[in-house]
Amino acid sequence: MNILKISMKLGLYIFVSILLLETISMLYLHNHVIQSRINQELESLKSRGNSHRDVLELTYSDATLEHIGLMESHTDTDVVITNEAGDIILSSENVNSGMKKILQKELPQVPRKGSIIQASWKDERYIATVTSFNSEHAIEGYIYMFKNTREVEELISQLNKHFLFATILLLFFMLIIIYFLSKALTRPLIVMKEATTKLSEGNFSVTVPVRSHDELGELAQSIQSLADELNYLKKERNEFLASISHELRTPLTYIKGYADIVRRKDLDASERSSYLEIIHDESQRLNGLLNELFNMAKMDLHTFTISKETVRLSSLLQSIQEKVLPSFNNKKMQLHLECSEDLFIKIDPARFEQIMLNLLDNALKYSNENTVTTIKAKRFPGSISISIIDQGMGIPAEDVPHIFDRLFRVEKSRARDTGGFGLGLSIVKQLVEVQGGSISVTSKLDQGTCFTIIFKGDR
Repeated sequence: MNILKISMKLGLYIFVSILLLETISMLYLHNHVIQSRINQELESLKSRGNSHRDVLELTYSDATLEHIGLMESHTDTDVVITNEAGDIILSSENVNSGMKKILQKELPQVPRKGSIIQASWKDERYIATVTSFNSEHAIEGYIYMFKNTREVEELISQLNKHFLFATILLLFFMLIIIYFLSKALTRPLIVMKEATTKLSEGNFSVTVPVRSHDELGELAQSIQSLADELNYLKKERNEFLASISHELRTPLTYIKGYADIVRRKDLDASERSSYLEIIHDESQRLNGLLNELFNMAKMDLHTFTISKETVRLSSLLQSIQEKVLPSFNNKKMQLHLECSEDLFIKIDPARFEQIMLNLLDNALKYSNENTVTTIKAKRFPGSISISIIDQGMGIPAEDVPHIFDRLFRVEKSRARDTGGFGLGLSIVKQLVEVQGGSISVTSKLDQGTCFTIIFKGDR
């Protein structure tokens, strides 16, 4: 029913629009054709009157008058010839009341080419013209030409029949064209409606064909993009929930298992201490995961606060370097800082420190001993760039596009060794973007990784 409603409504709009246009056009054309035909008849009457005038002026005689009357008696027009005083000299037919009414009209000055004295065919019995004929010095009389409006009406009736037939034929073909046109126009709308219905029901694996590059094509493309995005989010949500379940289950399994062991009475003190240490580590791991999930949830809901202030970048980076330097020294790694003293930047220092600590922690985890990690800050026209460059194991090329995805880890087998949950870089990306910056990564296997943060504005 909805399908018919859409196509019928569109078809009705088109039909009414074309019908109005056709009605106006037909009325104008009808009136124009009829008036043109009446004008032709009047001009024909004047022409016949002028011909009779020329004959009379050339050879005025009773024989000539009789010849004119005989000619007109065999045509669909009538002629009445009067003298200057208005007395009838000749009539091709009996003069009736309609003719008398016209003959009694006071004539203005009649031009040489003749004059129309009655053009109305709707209200009068005749249409008529008059032409004067002259002798050498004065007007001798007038030639009146008459045409019965009944014959004109019959002609117009024939025209009306033709117009009516043409109108019916046009409406018939118009209805057929509108039917197929409305179907063709509404078909993509119907397909898109069905697609949105499936989307509302949770079925995101829909396909909307894009058959044009107009507004309908753009709408179809937008719906398809929405469906793809929702389908991707659905898969990502399912994967996220599965990964979180796994991440939560693992430490909980460790905690429960070792807690059961610790409860045994025959366990000696050293073993109990070792198992309690494992329980403690797994509790800390679980707490870290929950904290990261909590931070991520706050960012998704935009409930965390950003307090920007203008800071000297070199001092901020030095304080961060001092915090992590013992960990780098403990792993026999070097951490260098390259930043000029005149760099100032407007950021949230606490959030920026969280970003840097996360990236430096990654460099520490995924680099070997005797390697160098460098922090470089540079000013460019309109922006400031901060890079963290390590000489670690690198990231495979196929994994680089997904490095900021939630719960994505390059080496899943080493996840527990490194302590990563796959949430850190996702949080880093959100923290950078919420401060108006952008982050990118370049990496080569066994050569190292470079994370680059760019903040707009030159301070």
